Amino acid sequence: MPNIAAILKTEISRLAKKETKAATATLQRTSVQHRSDIAKLKKLVGQQTKQINALRKQVHGQGQPQAAEEPENNARFSARSVKAQRMRLGLSALAFGKLVGVSGLTIYSWESGKSRPRKAQLAGFLAVRGIGKREAMAKLAEIEEQAAKKKGRKAK
Repeated sequence: MPNIAAILKTEISRLAKKETKAATATLQRTSVQHRSDIAKLKKLVGQQTKQINALRKQVHGQGQPQAAEEPENNARFSARSVKAQRMRLGLSALAFGKLVGVSGLTIYSWESGKSRPRKAQLAGFLAVRGIGKREAMAKLAEIEEQAAKKKGRKAK
């Protein structure tokens, strides 16, 4: 007579394999689908990268849009340069701020490195960077004269 324990053990083993296979079949199908999707996405990314590189070459070949933007993008800014420019012109932060088009407090925060100028403010700073002391004093007098005219109009 066969050993009942051995037969029971083999039957349990067979049923466990069957259950495991049924449970993992759906996981295998989704895994295969995911691999397929990933392969398609990689192919798509590769194609788009090639298109982007081709478009960049076309833009660089034309050169006109890039050349117009480069001077602003290449402009450097540092806190030390703000203070150096202000000292070179011999102006207070308030007066230097009027030339640039910002407040004196803004100039102090630029000098201390607490903030950086926005694009419009950077353009004002770059415009002041190249002028001399006499020209700065003349522009400052002109700005104050315009401010006085505005105040006179408001008072009437």
